[in-house]
Amino acid sequence: MRLQKATFSQISIIEQLARAIWPIAYAEILSSEQLDYMLKMFYSEEALQKQMEQGQVFYLAFDNTGNAVGFVAYEINCQPQKIKIHKIYVLPETQGFGVGKLLFEKVKEIALQNEQNAIFLNVNKYNTARHFYTKLGFKIVKDEVIEIGRGYVMDDYVMEVEI
Repeated sequence: MRLQKATFSQISIIEQLARAIWPIAYAEILSSEQLDYMLKMFYSEEALQKQMEQGQVFYLAFDNTGNAVGFVAYEINCQPQKIKIHKIYVLPETQGFGVGKLLFEKVKEIALQNEQNAIFLNVNKYNTARHFYTKLGFKIVKDEVIEIGRGYVMDDYVMEVEI
């Protein structure tokens, strides 16, 4: 497994991964209309480029054959001395093989290098990934409902782990 900091030229890889992962990850949580809306809102090439320009850093995970299998996006000092994982996704067929943990460990390494005290993220209250985060030491610190337009909301937990 190899991690590589993503460049603007790799935005299409991130978009393709999201389009492969999201319909499976959120099939039982979101309507197909909300899923399509959110994919366009967060994972179009324009949206991803803007996120990179505004400080989100993306890393791609590649398997031994060179295929991209997941990604993480984070932002240093999103809150004072706290790094935020904005996105962390792995292809369903590669889950359970340590890719997600490897991506998390990369963010943790960067957090420590940048004197961050904690890592936090939002997770949908009904997303089974919540259990993965708990295994990594994250704890629920609050509930958060975020309006994202067209009457849709993100009904999340904010989870945090001190480092």
